[in-house]
Formats: sequence, C-alpha cells, structure tokens
Amino acid sequence: MAMTLEELRKLRDTKKTDIQRREAEGKDIQVIVGMGTCGIAAGAKVTLDAFINALDENKLVDKVVVRQTGCMGLCHSEPTVEVVSPGMPSVIYGKVDASVAKEIVTKHILGHELLDNHILNKPAADIMR
Repeated sequence: MAMTLEELRKLRDTKKTDIQRREAEGKDIQVIVGMGTCGIAAGAKVTLDAFINALDENKLVDKVVVRQTGCMGLCHSEPTVEVVSPGMPSVIYGKVDASVAKEIVTKHILGHELLDNHILNKPAADIMR
C-alpha cells in the first residue's frame, strides 16, 4: 500500500524526533533511569516512558538526553533516576513513578528546584562549592 506525501512527512518527522531523543551531543541535561531487573520489576519502563512523554510535551527533546543504566544499588527505592543539570547538584531520586517523573521535568529541569521528598542521594553542601 502506497503512502501519501503527508503520511511520509509525518513518518519522517516522527523518526527525526526519535533520533533526536537518542542524540546526546549538545545536550547538557541528563536523566538516567535505573533499568536493572530490580528497577524494571518496580516499574522503571513506565517511568522511562513518562520522562520521554513529559520531555516531548515540554519541547525539551533537544536539551535533555534520557539514558538507561543498570542497577544503582538502591533496589529498595526503585525506580531510581539520576538527574544531572548544569548549576545544580547531581541528584538521585527514588520511587519515581510516572507522576514523579513529570514533576521532575516541571520542577527540577524547568524550575531548577529540587524535589526534597524524593531525593535519595546528593552531594553534601560543602562538596558543592
């Protein structure tokens, strides 16, 4: 079945966005989702999808790279997510479900505000100077 020109353009735009999501160059904000078996069992796939959707909704695909990593050793607090953003401490958040993922995008990434009630680990204040 042949595709119309409009369908081909939509497909091209979708693929461009998919590629742009994976591209790390020029992006200085990282969201790293723990995707070890413990994280996946706790719902990390839903968390990862929620980040991707929230970044798309807020037009941040060209500023933020979403990465996956193995177990961070914080199995009791999965899903875990590390956020690295210029001018802010690197933070690991725990028990990050879809709603917390959206909150991280709006408050931490866009608002430059830490979500204290979900932080598992961050550098001590004297190290951050």
